[in-house]
Amino acid sequence: MTTMTTRTVEYPADGLTMIGHLALPAGADRRPGVLLGPEGMGLSDVERRRADALAELGYVALAFDLHGGRYVGDPEEMLARCMPLLADPDRMRGIGRAALDVLRTEPRTDPDRIAAVGYGTGGAVALELGRAGAHLRAIGTVNATTTGRPGEAARIRCPVWAGVGSEDPIMPPAQRDAFAAEMRAAGVDWRLTVYGGALHAFHHPPVDHPVVPGVGYHRQHARRAWRDVVDLLAECLPVTEDLGA
Repeated sequence: MTTMTTRTVEYPADGLTMIGHLALPAGADRRPGVLLGPEGMGLSDVERRRADALAELGYVALAFDLHGGRYVGDPEEMLARCMPLLADPDRMRGIGRAALDVLRTEPRTDPDRIAAVGYGTGGAVALELGRAGAHLRAIGTVNATTTGRPGEAARIRCPVWAGVGSEDPIMPPAQRDAFAAEMRAAGVDWRLTVYGGALHAFHHPPVDHPVVPGVGYHRQHARRAWRDVVDLLAECLPVTEDLGA
């Protein structure tokens, strides 16, 4: 019996050679694709395992890179790279488009059926792809209730789901409210799930290096957020499309 397979892919973006993780479902037919973005620290085994899990569900999944093959565990260094990136929508879109092109040109991917899911900085990249008008079937984010340039959310042409911890100091209530106002004004089909008692990066298992204040793992909500992501994909990007619907 054939099983899910993986391989490393290299591609240029943001002046760097990015190193992504591509997970392919069993079989040889075309399948819907999922672009998977990491937290600000960069691509790690956490996102690789999530891509593998999506491939087991039948998706072609690409976990994309932010830092040219590096995982930036030092909080000060991570912030020094991510804060300017988050302030520059065009750079985020460039990183997202480069990864999206890799996923779209993969022979196993149905290029018309792709979703973008991201965590933290990777979620902001997913949202900027939507604001740039990328053809996506769904956008899902965790810890990334970021807002964009005025009016550009009107280019989002797919449902948006956002999850955030109620105690996240990096995405506080005022930020969540601004995100909701932007989505409403743009007429986007959007949902916001607030996980009670959760901090920033509540979905990410504990790491063995220092983190910025307000970060903490919440096992129960991490499982719930993953189920919410899978449910979003099942609704908007089913592995087998019902042509009679």
